[in-house]
Amino acid sequence: MRFKLNGIIPAMVTPFTKDGEQVDYAKVGPVVERLIGFGAKGLFVCGTTGEGFLLTPEEREGLLEEVIETAGKRVSIIAQTGAAEYWTTLQLTEHAAKAGASAAGIITPFFYRYDDEAIYNYYAKIATAMKGFPIVLYNLPGNAGNFLSPALTMRLANDFDNIVGVKDSSGDMSHLSMLLTRAPKGFQVCNGCDPFGFQSFVAGACGAVSGTANVCGDLYVKLFDLVQAGNLKAAWKAQMKLVELCDVLQYGRNLALFKEAMRLRGIDPGYVRPPMRELTKDEKKKLEAALRAANLL
Repeated sequence: MRFKLNGIIPAMVTPFTKDGEQVDYAKVGPVVERLIGFGAKGLFVCGTTGEGFLLTPEEREGLLEEVIETAGKRVSIIAQTGAAEYWTTLQLTEHAAKAGASAAGIITPFFYRYDDEAIYNYYAKIATAMKGFPIVLYNLPGNAGNFLSPALTMRLANDFDNIVGVKDSSGDMSHLSMLLTRAPKGFQVCNGCDPFGFQSFVAGACGAVSGTANVCGDLYVKLFDLVQAGNLKAAWKAQMKLVELCDVLQYGRNLALFKEAMRLRGIDPGYVRPPMRELTKDEKKKLEAALRAANLL
């Protein structure tokens, strides 16, 4: 079982046809190529930025297959297979393994509030069923409503060989630091919060899974490479630009902002799916002006 989280991994957007009726498969390939062209080391498919929880299981499977077919072996493909309940998560994880994904990224079960033992049992059951297939834990308590504590994360990491890493989107640098301090050898801690990408890399995070990288993957790759080269002054300047972009994009509160920004940078990512809404003409003008003011166009 060889899988390594490393570098910048865009949490890829999902192109939809008008009004979000269908996945726009004709646009998936060009989006994949653009993100790989930015220097991405992997793609995170059907995650939060990818509107994965607005897709049916069948759509999630079809989208993953399209991404894998386009990307080939050039980059790692992490399929976000988490769902609100175990059986759909297992179905999607089994499909990801058969389709040729590099790993599954699995968000905590959501909506209901679960204690640590329930969450442990959920992941333990999946890891046991998928023995030999890499699993990356996905901690996003602000959306999922359930928190993967450092103690619970380390318990899972130590108990199951195929739980190989965590994408931490807690938004808490102290939590991320605790994970880095306690991680057993070989367990990979990946940042999921763009506003402190620089800090996470300096602290030892192996990379970042990033929604903002759909728009500015080139900037984020540069930031990561500068940190690895020890050029921290230049890396910090890149981080400040990344923070500015996060502010302009309202950090994903409306994913239509991400898609319009991508369109302004020369790639058509399609539409969003309701209840997401498209931008108004005025919002589009303001976004373009903000990106130009920030020298991002």
